[in-house]
Amino acid sequence: MIRVLVADDHSVLREGLRSLLCRQADMEVVGEAADGRRAVQFCTQVPTEVVLMDITMPSMNGIEATKRIVESNPDTKVTIPSMHSDESYVRRLLKAGARTCLLKESAQNEVVNAVRSVAVGKSYFSPRVKTILQDDYMRQLDNTGVDDTYELLSPREREILQAIAEGLSNKEMAAQMGLSIYTVETHRRHLLEKLNLHTTADVILYAVRKGLVHQA
Repeated sequence: MIRVLVADDHSVLREGLRSLLCRQADMEVVGEAADGRRAVQFCTQVPTEVVLMDITMPSMNGIEATKRIVESNPDTKVTIPSMHSDESYVRRLLKAGARTCLLKESAQNEVVNAVRSVAVGKSYFSPRVKTILQDDYMRQLDNTGVDDTYELLSPREREILQAIAEGLSNKEMAAQMGLSIYTVETHRRHLLEKLNLHTTADVILYAVRKGLVHQA
């Protein structure tokens, strides 16, 4: 069972999400929180796999609450439905530790798919967000005249890129690919340099723009 905390300051929305998730055979809503501070406290007391987190809440906003939850409970995954889909906003969510970008008006099946994806460590982006990011990326290439930077990567670096976007750690990549951790770290450093990326959030965004992040 995927143990889910629903954090939203609107009781009607919380009840709607609880009802949706409780209808899934593989999910259990273990609690609700009306503000970010309570969400953080809950996750320190009750084992939780996924937090469905609103951004604008009293006491502590969803982005700050996400940072604190991820720092103290690395195994807890956070999904943040947002009203915004521009790249700068998505980057803020990813840097906070969220691994999804799901629009608030998304269909119910997208919410369910997002929870299932992040529960197993994968990123999830709603189709509309992926389309916007991919279109923005193509416009950037057209405006700058730069060739597709993906072609600069070696086959192994592309494999590492995919694994980072899917949430694998260096240790997991080494075991999966039959490499040493040092070799994985070297490939990782090289691909970041070639693509001019700096953080895991940057890598995930790049992977989304390239269509490398798959839906559940």
